[in-house]
Parts: sequence; C-alpha cells; structure tokens
Amino acid sequence: MQFSERMAHIKPSATLTINAKALELKSQGVDVTSLAIGEPNFPTPAHVCDAAKQAIDEGFTRYTAVPGIPPLREAIAGYFKRAYGVDVAPDCTIASNGGKQSLYNLFAALLNDGDEVLIPSPYWVSYPDMVYLNGGVPVAVKAPASQGFKVTVEQLEAALTPKAKILVFNSPSNPTGACYSVSERDAIVKWALDRGLFIIADEIYDQLVYEPNKPSSIIVWWKQYPDRIAVVNGLAKSFAMTGWRVGYTVTHPDLVKKLSQITGQATGNICSVSQKAALAALTGPMDCVREMREAFSRRRNMALSIIDTWKFAVCPHPDGAFYLFIDVHKCFGGKVHNSLELSRYLLERLHIATTPGVAFGNDNCIRLSYAVSDDALKKALTEMGEVLAELADEA
Repeated sequence: MQFSERMAHIKPSATLTINAKALELKSQGVDVTSLAIGEPNFPTPAHVCDAAKQAIDEGFTRYTAVPGIPPLREAIAGYFKRAYGVDVAPDCTIASNGGKQSLYNLFAALLNDGDEVLIPSPYWVSYPDMVYLNGGVPVAVKAPASQGFKVTVEQLEAALTPKAKILVFNSPSNPTGACYSVSERDAIVKWALDRGLFIIADEIYDQLVYEPNKPSSIIVWWKQYPDRIAVVNGLAKSFAMTGWRVGYTVTHPDLVKKLSQITGQATGNICSVSQKAALAALTGPMDCVREMREAFSRRRNMALSIIDTWKFAVCPHPDGAFYLFIDVHKCFGGKVHNSLELSRYLLERLHIATTPGVAFGNDNCIRLSYAVSDDALKKALTEMGEVLAELADEA
C-alpha cells in the first residue's frame, strides 16, 4: 500500500507509548498515578451540563449552521468583550471540534507547500504534525530553561527565512506553563507584523494564569490587524470540558468563510448539544474557573516547593496552565539516557506516568501535570525525587 509523502513526517507518539504502557498496568490491577494527563481533574460545571440536558430534552439534536449557531457565535464574541474589553463581531468567529480543529483548519487555509511556520520550542506536540499534514515546514525556535522556555525576538529573527509565513504563539504554554508578559508578547507581535508574518495565537489556557499575573490576549492586537492574526481558544481547559470538543477562532471574516468551507467538507458543524453547553459556559458564571485556578495555583506552589529541592533538576516556575516542565538531563547516563527511557523507568518502577519531553521538542525534560489531587501529587513527587536522585548519582 502506498501512502502520501506527508505521512513520512508523522512519527509515532511518544505520549501514546507511555499511555499504552500505563493502561496495560492498570488492566493488570496496578494502581497508576498519572501526571501525564492534559485535562483538569474537575467536573464540567453543573449549569453547563444542565444546558446540555435541556438541549437533548428539547430535541436540539439536528444539524446546525457549520460555523455554529448564531447565539454561540455571539457568545464567543461576547467573551472577548467580557474578558478583555474588545468588541468582536459574530461574523469574525467560528466554532470548531475543539481547539485542535481550529488550528488544523487555519494551517489548511493559509499554507502552501513549502511555507515555513515558526514554532517556539518547547511546543505542543501537534503543531509540527499539523503543519506537515498541510504541506508546510515547521521551524522550531528553541528556548532553553535558562530563559524560562520563552523565545526572544532575536531568536525568532535568526530563524526567519523568506519562506516563513506563520508564527505560532502559545501563552500560557503547553508543556511549560510559561506566560509571556505583556511587553514580551507585544515585542514579538510587533516583530511578526513588521516581518509580514501571520500570527496564530493559541490561548486555550488563557484563564489559567496565576497571581500576580493576569489573563491577557492577543485579541487586543487583532482588533487593529484582523487580517494578520487569528486567536484560537476553547472550553476544554478553563471550563473542564475536554470531552465536549468545543473550540473557536476569531479572525477576519474572509478567513472565517474559508475555515467554514473546510469544516463543511471535513466534519460539518460541531455537536449541537455541545454548542448549547458552550453557550451556557460562555455566558454563565465564572466561579468554576476561579475555583479551578485557585486549586491549580495551590498545587503548583506545593509541587515547586518539592522540586526546588532537587539539585539535579531545573524547573522554571510556570505562571499558567497546569504543567511543570523539568530539565532532568543530569539523571541521564546510567540506567536511562533520554526522556522517553526516563518516563518508562518511572512508570515501571514507581507506577507514575509522566510525559517525555522529546514529544515537545526538548529531550532533556519531562512534563508533569498537577491536575491531580494534592495528596497524589505530593506522594508522587516525593517518590520521584528519591528515584531521580539515585539516577543522577549513577549518571
């Protein structure tokens, strides 16, 4: 069987390798603590679930307009007014099957074969593959732990070629939790606009930012440059709605029409019931978001108080999301030699699942999620610290 040349760039997922092993252990009755999960350990808010139940009871189970029902598009626009004081017209919005489809469709609409996409690294695992699948070439711009895993304008400039067309900007970051300050963000946005790049801002964690920092959005730049910027967000992380599959994009109406054409041919509208749930989330109370944010902040602080005692590791303090990206390369050289081997070793020895950093473009690191209970997190980190110290001594 012959496959497309693009498939040659798509590599097996390191995260799925670890997850498969974790599931195997669980099937054998082993109690596995997962610090690899990328979703909040909170229930979807009750008022959101109630809206979905009502939609089902009322028979709201048919096809809808491809970009979303009008009230949902109005609510998406209203979110940016509510959160950031920016007026957005509903025809500048489109709902999608999660933020992932928003991103994929943007690459599909904007890229020609050979176009380059600048992607700050460490990066979310799917960015490069999405670019490859749409004929583009991902260009990783690496930021080390010493910079808090945040790229600079100078590094972006050094990576720029005449083929560059898009800059992906993710803050707060998955996998690092890094948040760019407003001044850092604005410098990068201005640079990208001056260089003629289109900016795709992935803001899926925008509400999960911890004091003294405040949520921020590139939407403040989009208002002036609607044809040069697309803002992607969704309800998965901030509203604990990962399984509902609701994402959305704000961009120029002409691009929204193209995205709608792609969606119409690929999937059609997103789930009608999920749209009603999303409407309730975007227009309802935000107490649930605040409660999650406070819990995550507490867990982050507790985790860092433990990790900061690890002399063999470096972990820049994240200001958002719910991840810790830890440089543990000093543990390599004895029993383990890279992040994938380390994640396997921790799973086999301690029954703790972590995510290897190689999946995010940095093989020196592992990613931990603190979207677990306080007690489980403390126990796991204490056990990990002891084993990692042994590995560092052997390296």
